[in-house]
Amino acid sequence: MFWYQQPPRNGLKLIASSTSWSHNSYEDGYSEAKFEVNRENTDYAVMTIKNVTPKDEATYFCAASEH
Repeated sequence: MFWYQQPPRNGLKLIASSTSWSHNSYEDGYSEAKFEVNRENTDYAVMTIKNVTPKDEATYFCAASEH
């Protein structure tokens, strides 16, 4: 599962990716302290944005990849 942020008038930025065994990898500038990813199983994942501020205004996307 991949999580992306698209700020207004900007391109997509990868926030984090998670594998089916609940390991999350964060890109530079993003952290679990702000973007908490919970993946209970291979079919269900949630990203929670903590302490939201106006700087967090964006469209957020998730994408799944099957292997």
